[in-house]
Amino acid sequence: MIDLSLFKGKRFAVMGLGLSGLVAGEALCAGGAEVMAWDDNAERRAAAEARGIPVTPLRDIDWSTVEALILSPGIPHTYPEPNPVARAAKDAGVEIVGDIELLVRARPDARYIGITGTNGKSTTTALIGHILETVGMPSAVGGNLGLPALSLDALGSSGVYVLEMSSYQLELTPSVQFDVAILLNISPDHLDRHGGMEGYIAAKQRIFEQQAADSTAIIGVDDTEAKGLFDRLTADRVKGVVPISSENPVEGGVYASGPILIDAMSGTAETVRSLEGIETLPGAHNAQNAAAAYAAARAIGIPAAAIATALESYPGLPHRQQLAAVIDGVRYVNDSKATNPEAAAKALSSYRDIYWIAGGRAKEGTLEVLYPFLPSVRRAYLIGEAADRLGGELQGRVEIEYCGDLDRALESASQAAAGHEAVVLLSPACASFDQFASFEERGRVFCRLAAEVPGGQRDIRCDGEAA
Repeated sequence: MIDLSLFKGKRFAVMGLGLSGLVAGEALCAGGAEVMAWDDNAERRAAAEARGIPVTPLRDIDWSTVEALILSPGIPHTYPEPNPVARAAKDAGVEIVGDIELLVRARPDARYIGITGTNGKSTTTALIGHILETVGMPSAVGGNLGLPALSLDALGSSGVYVLEMSSYQLELTPSVQFDVAILLNISPDHLDRHGGMEGYIAAKQRIFEQQAADSTAIIGVDDTEAKGLFDRLTADRVKGVVPISSENPVEGGVYASGPILIDAMSGTAETVRSLEGIETLPGAHNAQNAAAAYAAARAIGIPAAAIATALESYPGLPHRQQLAAVIDGVRYVNDSKATNPEAAAKALSSYRDIYWIAGGRAKEGTLEVLYPFLPSVRRAYLIGEAADRLGGELQGRVEIEYCGDLDRALESASQAAAGHEAVVLLSPACASFDQFASFEERGRVFCRLAAEVPGGQRDIRCDGEAA
């Protein structure tokens, strides 16, 4: 746990007692701060009290005595309507920040790599962490991925914090200066929380705003919005802006030519390695993730050859094109994290002969981004409350079967795929909350069901334990 004794004797309000809020409350208490915590959920309040965190209704406090409000990223403070506690703090002129801001203030000498984007940020974050671990560089990975920021190890000037940053977290971390800041891509998501696309882009852009002159900004240039940010940043900076692409060569950047990763940062295009055969990095989108991770590792001084070697041993992340099982030649791929059409399109682009399971609770936008990849889909098995909506858009473009739930969809897909060199792919293009508590639960159920499919030759990679 990060030492927060620099805040000793100061008073903090903590709103939202999920895992990051609980750790923030504990760390502040351990550092000698006075803490007042609250969550509208009674079970979470009880969990906080059991861990020694004082709980009190924050609407009733004297905000003039409060140093800052530590707000859970999931709680709105602007759009679509501010939470009453956040509104009260703002009206009183109290600073509203997140737990990552406390980490940055407590460990100012460490180096920081920040990763954001609509899709791919978790894989890129984990991949960078894997590279640093492989070469023996002191590091810790967290933020929006994995461990809460304040539960990470304390690092000094030789250490690197690798932090996945959601748009919500970027709004709550005003003073972070990323030595390396990565923006992978931008597509519509969480627009209600940012007041529209303009607000969403502004939130993503925050990852670059406090960077020093000698820092590095790495930006994907394969979509219009991110390319626009790249152009604006290169106009403002003399150096240190690195483009990455999985589609085209980029001068002064890193790109993929098919499966071949190319380093052109020095002005001369040099082959890094082929990504073909790295099972945990399939598809063009993962080539972009690899390009970003490579550029970040080079920016902090890791040799190209060491990065190339580390890429091969990357273990991958659960629920992100995770190979769950291979049964009689049919591959079962758990991509439950694909909660929007853009993410699902990346999975569909990575395979052929796909028996595709999709559906859940729909997000903003249409399925148009998926259309170029539908020729690889043999049949779509639709589940959840968005099934009719998805079916209406897909009708006439691909064979459709309405299955209702994941159990029936996987059973039908496995029967149809049997005897073929095919992929049964869960890539829902929708949120999970109509039928599951989280995308993780949905993915674990898929893994468990895949493990139960009968067959002669069976290679079970994950069994959905704790599903």
